[in-house]
Amino acid sequence: MKEHTLEMGALSRTMLQMSVRALTNQDLNLAAWVENRRESLKHWDESVEDEAIRLIALYQPMAQDMRTIASTLKMITYLTRVGVYGKDIAVVVEKSEGMPTVRGFFNIPRMTKIVCTMVDEGLKGYATGSIAPIATMGKRDDEVDALFLSTMNGCISAMTDDPRKIPICTNYILIARYLERTGDHACKIAEKVHYMVTGERIDIQ
Repeated sequence: MKEHTLEMGALSRTMLQMSVRALTNQDLNLAAWVENRRESLKHWDESVEDEAIRLIALYQPMAQDMRTIASTLKMITYLTRVGVYGKDIAVVVEKSEGMPTVRGFFNIPRMTKIVCTMVDEGLKGYATGSIAPIATMGKRDDEVDALFLSTMNGCISAMTDDPRKIPICTNYILIARYLERTGDHACKIAEKVHYMVTGERIDIQ
C-alpha cells in the first residue's frame, strides 16, 4: 500500500512539474501529456483506497499500523488534488496559446520548485517513517504564500500598465493560486506523516 501511495505521489508531483514546464516552454504536447495522466491518477487513488480497506477488514491493524492506513487514506486525497492542479494548469496552458507571455512568469517557476520540494519531503517522511524531512515545511509554506501575493500584485501592476496583458496575467494568477494550494496540501501530507509516526496531531499552517 505504501509503495503504491508513493508511486501515486510521484505521478502527482510530475504532473504538476510538467504542467509548469509546458507553460514556460509553451509546449502544447507536454500539456496534453499531463492531461492524459488524469485517468492514471484516478486509478491509483481508487487502488490504494481499496488496498487500505482490505487491510483493515482482513487484519484489524492497531497502533502505528492503523495510523499508517488512516493517514494514507487522507494523503491520497491530497495527492489527487496536487495532480489535478497539474491537469488544470495544463488546460490553462492550452487556453493561453497565442497570448503574449510576460518575461520571467513572475514567481511561478520559483513557486513550483518549492511546492514540488514540499511534496517530495512529505513523501520521504512517509516512506521512511521519519518526521525529519518535514521539519521546515511551515517555513516553506510561508515562502510560497509570500510569492503568491507577490505574483498577484505583479500581475495586477502589469495589467494596469498594459491592458493587453490582462488575459495572460489572469491565467498567471490562476496558476499561482493552484501552486499556493499545492503548498497547503503538502502541509496536510506532512501533518499526516507526523501523526503516523508519533501519534500526535499538529497544525503546520
